[in-house]
Amino acid sequence: MTIVSLHGHEALRERLAAQMDRAALPASLLFHGPAGVGKQRLALWLAQRLVCESPDRPCNVCQHCRYAGTLQHRDIHWMFPHPSVPNGNEKDLETLGEIQDARVQERAEANGLYARPDGSAGIFRYDTRLLVHVASRSPALARRKVLIIGDAERMVSQAASQEAANAILKLLEEPPADTTLLLTSSEPGALLPTIRSRVVSVRVAPLPEATMRAALADPMIAAVVPNAPVNELLRLAGGAPGALIGADDRAAAITRAKQLLAAADAGPEQRLRAAFAAGSSKARGAFTDVLDALTVLVHDRIRTAAARGDEPAARRAARVVPAIEEAKRAAEGNANPQLVTAQLLETIAGVP
Repeated sequence: MTIVSLHGHEALRERLAAQMDRAALPASLLFHGPAGVGKQRLALWLAQRLVCESPDRPCNVCQHCRYAGTLQHRDIHWMFPHPSVPNGNEKDLETLGEIQDARVQERAEANGLYARPDGSAGIFRYDTRLLVHVASRSPALARRKVLIIGDAERMVSQAASQEAANAILKLLEEPPADTTLLLTSSEPGALLPTIRSRVVSVRVAPLPEATMRAALADPMIAAVVPNAPVNELLRLAGGAPGALIGADDRAAAITRAKQLLAAADAGPEQRLRAAFAAGSSKARGAFTDVLDALTVLVHDRIRTAAARGDEPAARRAARVVPAIEEAKRAAEGNANPQLVTAQLLETIAGVP
């Protein structure tokens, strides 16, 4: 199954192609920009160009391009956030590789179109071990191999293991001569400074309206976005067609986040009710999505207050952000969402 075409980013593609043609493409790149603008699809396009051996790259005809276009090329390795594998740290590399291949196959069967992974998904310590192993091997088909790490800010293994952190940092700083590393992130500020310092950052901008209309007319994309008038989809997407996939789940998370903010301002009884409604630990992924939405809403409050010159309100909203980040860290563990919500709402209410 061929994956969806890359829409837009022509000027950026030309720049990357020119760097590659004159052997000036950095070995480690970070594509960053709003969620859904096509950063990982852009990375896959560049990976295809890197393995294609035609003078007119990517030719979309040769064996390398055909394999790349179906996510089957053995020298293009795509890692992205996923639910934790039970006893993952104890599994052998061959098993981990097979599990990851199955994840990529799922995305291939969906034409490379997917909703943003929920808040429980991550890139774990055992994933780092697999990446380092893959980087150490010789290419299987092409002259070089490409490692793509999507949503790289989800590399929770960095915090979990100093050994894993050192391994990924060394890989980024000194990748093998036949290896290119492509990271993507919608939240580059959440990456460790030591990682950001080892990659060349490339901003991927939202698509203009004309390109968005062409993308929404693509049958593959049209099949997975909400059934709504094009102008409404354009407004919702904000230049990021991928943001429309799973839009209903994100809208629900935003609604719940707004309810939490309202409860924090309403009083002790409302805060307690909101905490009880947070759900069980079985809904951990959805709960973390609500916390992500809460971060977005608080940042909106900061910008709005700053724009109207209300510095005290902006400072108060800014002081809430660390509490939300602490709640996210607790949610990544075994903390009960109801307890985390109760503590978070009390903190927000008590911020002077």
